Amino acid sequence: MIASLRGTLLERGDGSCVVEAGGVGYLVQVSSHTLAGLPPEGSEVRLRTRQVVREDALLLFGFAGTDELRIFDLLIAVNGVGPRLALAALSGLAPAALARAIRDENLGAITAVPGIGRKTAERLVVELRDKLDFLPAGAASSPSPAGRGREAGLLPKSARFDDAVAALVTLGYSATQAQEAVRRAGGEEADLTLETIVKRALLRLARPAVVSR
Repeated sequence: MIASLRGTLLERGDGSCVVEAGGVGYLVQVSSHTLAGLPPEGSEVRLRTRQVVREDALLLFGFAGTDELRIFDLLIAVNGVGPRLALAALSGLAPAALARAIRDENLGAITAVPGIGRKTAERLVVELRDKLDFLPAGAASSPSPAGRGREAGLLPKSARFDDAVAALVTLGYSATQAQEAVRRAGGEEADLTLETIVKRALLRLARPAVVSR
């Protein structure tokens, strides 16, 4: 079982990266949050990993923080939730936001994740709402060891930021769109309320794209 991986980041793609360790390049599936926190290509990176062996493939999933890995393990233990769907859930909502959505029985936020229907969301709530004490309500997620600060692309992990992203995802925006809009709307500013951040983000999302000529 490969429990962690440390090496050179060779490539980063859509939902995956390649880490070279000991002369071997490992293809690692990662969430959008872990991907955003990765350092530039050519830099050293360390990921906690979970190896999944199937009849037709050997898959490796990587996580920047322990919270994400622990929730991943809980998700795949739920009937009907495979590793790819678990990773999709962690891409749609950061660990703290996903935990709050499950504890609060916020089915709208959970079903906003592609591939998760209402029955699966209800099953997640029933089976996991009492198993998420390691992420207290309002707690920020664990800092990512894959990068340092915003210079490395690390997304802010405050509860307010995550809640704002969850609200936008519920309205139909993708996780990537929501994260960028909330960041530009000042999601890291301590003096802004959640309502203000969401309103600012919606205004930015409503602006038409400027086409270069």
